[in-house]
Amino acid sequence: MNFYNKYILPKAIDWACDQSSSRKQREKIIPLASGNVLEIGVGSGLNLPFYTSKVKTLTAIDPSKELWKRTQINIEKLPFDFKFLIASAENIPENDHSFDCVVITYTLCTIPNLKLAFSEIKRVLKPNGKLLFCEHGKAPEKGIQKYQNIINPFWKRIGGGCNLNRNIPALIEENGFTISKLETMYLPGWKPASFNYWGIAEVKIY
Repeated sequence: MNFYNKYILPKAIDWACDQSSSRKQREKIIPLASGNVLEIGVGSGLNLPFYTSKVKTLTAIDPSKELWKRTQINIEKLPFDFKFLIASAENIPENDHSFDCVVITYTLCTIPNLKLAFSEIKRVLKPNGKLLFCEHGKAPEKGIQKYQNIINPFWKRIGGGCNLNRNIPALIEENGFTISKLETMYLPGWKPASFNYWGIAEVKIY
């Protein structure tokens, strides 16, 4: 699988994440980012064109240098300070309370240890900071859920750890966040992989 993971999978992920329907989803959530921003799972930088001048700094992390090598964005022309780090969500190499906003798109489906990842996100967010998310996951219909559950072991193997059936809102709220805005819809395409959630969450205050 090393050849597949290094040469084929990055191209497949980049192609899948760059469909017009996914770009429209990015347009809904990325412009909401402001201040000092952390993007988790930047991939090849597909979100970068949608950030606005409200962003002061953007730190982008991803564990895949192969995906980042596929970027077609001219970093020098971005209207904010930018840096890329090879790192995972479970071990964010930044100080506590560093970011006004954390952005994560089409990544929560893949992170192996979500509990640790959310703990890290809470650590690096400033008080009153926001989590902006856009993800695919568990469909609302029982029939589609059945297919998702059957297909998921194979899908996860060929998709770099991607899970079709994660209940994204529940996982966010189970890990110390309150969702203040949530929207859902099916994107055009294969239903087991096309149910989308997007919105805004804040760290729970106990």
